[in-house]
Amino acid sequence: MYSLQPLWIHARERLDVVTIILSIRSYAILRGELRNVGVEEPGNTALGMLSLRDPDLDWCALPRGMGVEAGHAATAEACDTLVAHAMSRPGPFLIEADIADA
Repeated sequence: MYSLQPLWIHARERLDVVTIILSIRSYAILRGELRNVGVEEPGNTALGMLSLRDPDLDWCALPRGMGVEAGHAATAEACDTLVAHAMSRPGPFLIEADIADA
């Protein structure tokens, strides 16, 4: 969410900027920290606090609301295709690269 505000500036200034969001849906590093303090099986409440879901952020809809074209990539090949598309056109573009939960 910290990356969202500059997108409006990219659109306003018509900057040729490609932003790639690594869409990670949980704080996996904090799960590791729970294990480090001896919590092997965290409960639903603890897991809920580490989740970046419910609701899932729609990283393609958010920039479009600010005038930035966006696309979603679920594979490396799709990301490569979107990067090529973004680089072939003027103006800002955001790519949401789906990263599986760790």
